[in-house]
Amino acid sequence: MLHWRGLRIFRPHVLSAYFHVRLCPMSNPAQALRSLQPAHDFFIAIDSDGCAFDTMEIKHKECFCPQAIKHFDLQAVSKYAREAWEFVNLYSKKRGVNRFPALLAVLDLLRQWERVRDRHVIIRELPQLRAWVSEETRLGNPALRSKIDQEQGGELPAVLAWSEAVNEAIADMVHGVPPFPLVVDSLACASERADMIVASGTPVAALQREWQEHGIARFVRVIAGQETGSKTEHLTYGGVGKYSPNRMLMVGDAYGDLRAARSVDALFYPILPGREEESWDRFFHEALGRFFALAYAGSYQDALVQELDEALPSTPPWSVTGAGLS
Repeated sequence: MLHWRGLRIFRPHVLSAYFHVRLCPMSNPAQALRSLQPAHDFFIAIDSDGCAFDTMEIKHKECFCPQAIKHFDLQAVSKYAREAWEFVNLYSKKRGVNRFPALLAVLDLLRQWERVRDRHVIIRELPQLRAWVSEETRLGNPALRSKIDQEQGGELPAVLAWSEAVNEAIADMVHGVPPFPLVVDSLACASERADMIVASGTPVAALQREWQEHGIARFVRVIAGQETGSKTEHLTYGGVGKYSPNRMLMVGDAYGDLRAARSVDALFYPILPGREEESWDRFFHEALGRFFALAYAGSYQDALVQELDEALPSTPPWSVTGAGLS
């Protein structure tokens, strides 16, 4: 057993029985979160892609975007589609957004882009998808299939085909990508004093595969993905009413994670895009201790959030009209 600033760290093979991970069952995806009973006074939710794992770049550049170009007839503007996709999903304040609103945001940017308009390529509007995204919180393939069963015809089957192709590409390509340095140490340390969950917009099956592949699923109580609902719902079902707000922390790499934390008055720690190793080093050696000492809120957290704000713009670099992301 190791000791770190007064916190005990179990070796991986000596973990409490509390930390056998539970997946959210498909019949009632939120039940595992709703039934989570506190074993500690603190609660930590951790995003996965781009936060715990360096998988954002490979997933979006090699899986999401190529399938979008193929399924939505963007071949004639593929280089612009790639720039727009990477800006929305990796380098803007929409980083980490669910795949379906992300798709709409990319298509909207392409319609605004003068160089794309000069190619006279029709960029699809996808009004059915836009309506579904506005009304559905569990933005995943199961909910989309249910919607398709209710509304025969239209564009949604093509959207589902794209999403399924993305999942297949990810399952085929994305493996052997370990957690960022100090993630394992941070999880081991935090699990001694906090109940932890994964709160992600990634499908649960992919999360389970990645967290188990690298032996870190044992540190979390529940793995919650896109089928479980939004990250706000993950925090609400898992933590609200069970822990004091100043003892709840969301760790994420995107503005959506920050908004989810704020929606339930939880604290937030940013893993800064492009500075992930530095961020985890600061979390392990500094921020985690302040969180457990109840010395995290206020100016310390505000400075960290400001760094995230500066790292993620709203306006794409090619914009000359000021058009950006809504």
